[in-house]
Amino acid sequence: MEMHPYIIPVDSFLIFFFRLTGYAFIDFLIGTLVLAFLAVIVGEITISLLFLINRRHIATLSENVERYHNISIEALKAGDKSAYQAANKIANDAYGRSFFYQVTLSAGFIWPAFFALLWMSHRFSDVSFQVLFTNQTVNYACPFVALYIAAVLVFRKIKYKIPYFRWIKTLLDESKPPQETPKASE
Repeated sequence: MEMHPYIIPVDSFLIFFFRLTGYAFIDFLIGTLVLAFLAVIVGEITISLLFLINRRHIATLSENVERYHNISIEALKAGDKSAYQAANKIANDAYGRSFFYQVTLSAGFIWPAFFALLWMSHRFSDVSFQVLFTNQTVNYACPFVALYIAAVLVFRKIKYKIPYFRWIKTLLDESKPPQETPKASE
């Protein structure tokens, strides 16, 4: 299978990590782990940039959810059932738009994994691994997915030690509406 012209420039960089020790299996694990971490980092940077670009729109969506929710609660307290139902419907619609917009943004996190798998398919399409204690084999994607999940879990632990991601977290925290604290019964 011929490599796509867009993949060729990164090929020599990526393959370096698959040739570090001279032991094929260890090199494959090291290279795949590095590739998984790179995919996680690029995904995190992508989603943070998307947040920065769309911050105002996200804030508007969140404000609409909160505003219509508050209107529906006030109507409920006032005993106006039809106003409550109308405001609650608008609040639910606003929440749905906000929710699906955030789901769409989160796709920015995973796209690098697909490109990593595409690159691996060019390099390792003939490689398979036998599953322990079985006669079954898996291809390059199985170790990548396992190491990608591990990379996500590790990166979540260290992400906010990196100044850029700490700054993004500060922006996210500032954009969230303050949570109401429940009042004690009198």
